[in-house]
Amino acid sequence: MEQKTKFKQTEIGMIPEEWEIDGIETIYNISSGLSKPREEFGSGFPFVSFMDIFSNFSLPKNLSQLVNSSERERKACSVRRGDVFLTRTSETQEELGMSSVALKNYESATFNGFSKRLRPRNDGRIFPEFAAYLFRSRIIRNQILAFSSLTTRASLNAESIRRIKLILPPLPEQRAITKILSDLDSKIELNQRMNQTLESIAQALFKRWFVDFEFPDEKGRPYKSNGGKMKQTELGKIPDDWNFSVLPELTSIVDCLHTKKPEKLDSGKILLQFYNLTPNHDLDMSNPYYVSESDYNQWTKNICVRDGDILFTNAGRQAIAKVPYWFKGGMGRNITAVRAEKIDASYLFYYFLSSHGEKQITKNLDEGTIFSSLNVKGIRKIIILVPPKELQNSFYNIASKIRCTTEINNIENQKLSQIRDSLLPKLMSGQIRVR
Repeated sequence: MEQKTKFKQTEIGMIPEEWEIDGIETIYNISSGLSKPREEFGSGFPFVSFMDIFSNFSLPKNLSQLVNSSERERKACSVRRGDVFLTRTSETQEELGMSSVALKNYESATFNGFSKRLRPRNDGRIFPEFAAYLFRSRIIRNQILAFSSLTTRASLNAESIRRIKLILPPLPEQRAITKILSDLDSKIELNQRMNQTLESIAQALFKRWFVDFEFPDEKGRPYKSNGGKMKQTELGKIPDDWNFSVLPELTSIVDCLHTKKPEKLDSGKILLQFYNLTPNHDLDMSNPYYVSESDYNQWTKNICVRDGDILFTNAGRQAIAKVPYWFKGGMGRNITAVRAEKIDASYLFYYFLSSHGEKQITKNLDEGTIFSSLNVKGIRKIIILVPPKELQNSFYNIASKIRCTTEINNIENQKLSQIRDSLLPKLMSGQIRVR
């Protein structure tokens, strides 16, 4: 029979008897990052951005930004395996001190001045992969929130970081804990890569059929290259029996531009997922809110974004370059949703706007005093191609199967993430032991 774990009381809670607790400075040296003017970015050497840290347990294999850095800067702000990066400033305390760990050496890379680097003192007491999960656990997050200061922005200084206490299981147990959590993350990453591949297949098929016009003719041959009839239009040559339409004739448009961000309510009971579109054309899903039932009904009655809607950001030319994104559930802010009445049309709108809708969007921007924006009036002017219904259905039959698979993968990833997040605090506190 397995011996029951004996626990001891520590300043940060109960932990197994054979585990250690130590101050962060006995294991890491703390240093600040590189601050550069905006014009120094876009070329040069790899750079760890704020979002590289904020969005990842461990740094991505390929960093998202480049910066013109000197040899001295690259030496002082280098990025090596085992380095832990903490965001030191944020709009809210909940988003402060988010961590990411380097799991390899990043040649010639530097890191940003809105973060702190914790570099191991080479005493071999902490496994880097274990640190990636430890610093994201509530054991560390609760300490960071307690030590941080909040004025106009939340901030985390070196003095506060030095007060953090780390839980240190024996190295073999650190590796065993990491194995369980990383296996879950590996499956999540595999599903994400599969979805990216499936999306590439759908886009390639759309391009061949609706951009190159090589869809199957009545004999199953590529239409254009086998002499299919074409006609000249304002958007170039298109198949003889195709037409044009503006979006309002085929869709309904839901204006979410003025949706106010709800306040977090301690007494709220309904989870309302609140989304923004980022300048990188991704969904920012980091703002879940618990709201009262009456507020939930009020906010979602007309402006809840639905599965299959196509979203447009409303502000900034850069944020509009590649607009649409498949979206499921929740509520949008600073966006306009285009809602197709039939799902087959919705698929076509999405891929059409992804492939060659940028010129249409740019053409219909409202030139403001500060930046260009895309409003509902501009969206209503967007013209799209409308293939015959039979061809729409054929594409839908293929694309829907692809989407069904990606949705299954997404659901599985949600469950795997929930399992990982529920295991994380129990493994890190020794409530669940791994031999």
